[in-house]
Amino acid sequence: MLLVGLLIGGGAVAVFNSGSDDDSAGTSATNPLGVAKVVDLSHTIDQKIPLWPGDPKMVFDEVATFETDGYYLRDFSIGEHSATHMNAPNSFIDGKEGIDEYGPADLMRPAVVIDVRKQAAADPDYALTQADLDAWEEQNGKVPEGSVVLLDTGWSKYWRDPKKFFGQDAKGGLHFPGFDGKTTKFLLDERGISGVGIDTHGVDPGQDESYSTNTQVLSEPRIVLENLDRLDQLPATGANIIIAPLKLKDGSGSPATVTGLIP
Repeated sequence: MLLVGLLIGGGAVAVFNSGSDDDSAGTSATNPLGVAKVVDLSHTIDQKIPLWPGDPKMVFDEVATFETDGYYLRDFSIGEHSATHMNAPNSFIDGKEGIDEYGPADLMRPAVVIDVRKQAAADPDYALTQADLDAWEEQNGKVPEGSVVLLDTGWSKYWRDPKKFFGQDAKGGLHFPGFDGKTTKFLLDERGISGVGIDTHGVDPGQDESYSTNTQVLSEPRIVLENLDRLDQLPATGANIIIAPLKLKDGSGSPATVTGLIP
């Protein structure tokens, strides 16, 4: 990976350029906003993405080619909660808002990152505790009101290994880290956060079949992001994220491009 410095808008811009696959390229050389670093927090969508057990397969079908039609076009099919994606309230609470009801301003948020990679490596069922949050705030100050709390578990390294990514046991139980529901309640009630995100396939740990974090956060049209990537490239505080889901009518969620902006 080559690190290049560009001068845009009067500031130095860190740009990562890689000759390998798309998922290894963390930033873009095009930076009209003049921020210090632009980070792609999304996985590339292909037919090998890990899928939640029972979810529909990701399919590409070629429908037009240069040879026969003079242009190239594909049809695709993907579950609303596949790849890097955003959940909508109606995915967990009947009658609530769909993904199409989020406005542009809802999808631009300050972000903080809490690193629990060591804890998750020791325990795949690890859930963010109040003690973790207290330790983070002692170093970084209170979690700012209106921010999205991103949990870096290190799980994105298993993206191409579905067995490890889901940790499915012989009885079908899933084992991956996430947010503890009690900690989520504190973040909502005492810190006024606007949402949560994670690099696993669920903000709720694999063993939490009550989906306590999803249901609490999505009781209002807040942000839930799953299957994020490159969270280790964001600072603990100071970054902003831009979320770009598909505006699917009454969608329970949508695959999304999520971009981190570091001033």
